[in-house]
Amino acid sequence: MTSTAQATAATDMVQLLTPDGELRQDDVYSRYLADVDAEQMRGFYRDMALTRRFDDEATALQRQGQLALWVPLRGQEAAQIGSGRATDARDYIFPTYREHGVALTRQVDFPQMLRIFRGISNGGWDPRENNFHMYTMVLAAQMPHAVGYAMGIQRDQAGWDAQRLAADGTAVVAYFGDGSSSEGDTHESMVFAASNQAPVVFFCQNNQWAISVPFEVQSRVPLAQRAAGYGFPGVRVDGNDVLAVHAVTRWALEHARSGNGPVLIEAQTSRVGAHTTADDPTKYRTTAEEETWGPKDPLARLETHLRAQDMVDDDFFVQLAADGDEMAARVRREALAFPAPTLAQSFANVYAEAHPLIREELEFHLQYEAGFADATGTDEQGDAR
Repeated sequence: MTSTAQATAATDMVQLLTPDGELRQDDVYSRYLADVDAEQMRGFYRDMALTRRFDDEATALQRQGQLALWVPLRGQEAAQIGSGRATDARDYIFPTYREHGVALTRQVDFPQMLRIFRGISNGGWDPRENNFHMYTMVLAAQMPHAVGYAMGIQRDQAGWDAQRLAADGTAVVAYFGDGSSSEGDTHESMVFAASNQAPVVFFCQNNQWAISVPFEVQSRVPLAQRAAGYGFPGVRVDGNDVLAVHAVTRWALEHARSGNGPVLIEAQTSRVGAHTTADDPTKYRTTAEEETWGPKDPLARLETHLRAQDMVDDDFFVQLAADGDEMAARVRREALAFPAPTLAQSFANVYAEAHPLIREELEFHLQYEAGFADATGTDEQGDAR
């Protein structure tokens, strides 16, 4: 990609599939879709539909008191599936706390993802099995980790020629949101990545809101333009266009794996619902704004294209709906079988070894809980007193 193309990509938005389902050609990125056939496109749609169905079920579980919290992703399915399906199994991914669709592309089991939101695990899956790191609840905390991991990969691959890097090279993808772009960890990570030409792709899902703070407060310019200040390419892409996201991410990973350094992708999308189930977006967002994103829905856009090209029929959607219901039933069944979390267990996770202050605080907590004991006289841990 030429420097001119890079500059254009940082200010303009790459879109290959219009909201009306028309496929466009792009001089730079269309070639990265040359091997994407009808089966893969149907796979993209299936991934997005199942992810949305899982998201709905998890939201319902939280509303019914089965999860302490849930972080919805509705509206961001194309950004996640398009980018996740662009990675190779050897690539390592550092997510935030909303990458449920990316997790699907890495074969992370949906029910296990709920353990952290149930409060019974610090994760729920083994990141070494899927090269998909644990969720990070602290904004941008995963960014330095991602760059450090990429620098380690770079050292492991020292001395490899271009041919071997292209064939066997590994890259890292660091996901973050537009709100996290204001964190110092993000800036510092990009400085280190640029200085070391680390093989990392920074993937920002710009969903327009950092909880109640609109994007224009986070940045006066598109985030992709910031990459120029660090000295590496930045690309804006229509985050509701799964094909454009897929193509741009494939290009970026190719760039990073080949030893050319980092790339910043800004996927323009929308958080259709709440930031989390503890949030009420009606307090800060207008109905008119929400309605502007309706016609841009990523699933509707791809469905329009698939139907226009006779790549699907009604039977496909009927079967997919049935598969989604079956998946959701399994998620609910396994979630309801989770053990009940106890706050007392959390005290054991603060230090590796016993600590007198933590012990004192635990004793205070247990005494406090004892004041709410039911008629059976059991404490929070279920032990008779």
